[in-house]
Amino acid sequence: MAHEADDPSARAGVSVEQDQLGSGDVTDLFREHHLELVRLALVMVGDLATAEDVVQDAFERLHRRWPRLKEPEHGLGYVRSSVLNGCRSVHRRAAVARKHEPQLARFGADAGPEANAADRSELATALRSLPRRQREVLVLRYYLDLDVAEIASTLRIAPSGVRSNCTRGLTALSTALGGNRND
Repeated sequence: MAHEADDPSARAGVSVEQDQLGSGDVTDLFREHHLELVRLALVMVGDLATAEDVVQDAFERLHRRWPRLKEPEHGLGYVRSSVLNGCRSVHRRAAVARKHEPQLARFGADAGPEANAADRSELATALRSLPRRQREVLVLRYYLDLDVAEIASTLRIAPSGVRSNCTRGLTALSTALGGNRND
């Protein structure tokens, strides 16, 4: 009995397995939304392996934070925001790497067979040329089919910011795609 009193999970009525996992809810979220989040990250970063890493890191952070979440029903929003933050970090690291890349390496680099199919798409190329916030809003709106309120919550911006970024992004995409066809 003294051993049970020393175990906080036993006092709280939580099984050791649930205590170690954080909750079955994280596992359920993973099962239900993993593929969707990998696709989101893939659109944002353009590389499947990187997208999977970003999503895995996001779920790892969610798992660690789960016991401290004030509103566990917002776990999907948390992990979605975490995925977007991870994608931003990937882009920042890539920009730093490009900045410090030796000049000669740039001249010899070509797309080759390892180039991702998404990079060859006109839409994906045009989407990646957009400012970060416009790209995020458009992907969340038209790829994940989220409404304005969900996007605002995920990105932690006002609904009016979502609408204006969506309008500007669509205009820029239309110009970029229309300009590519006329060239």
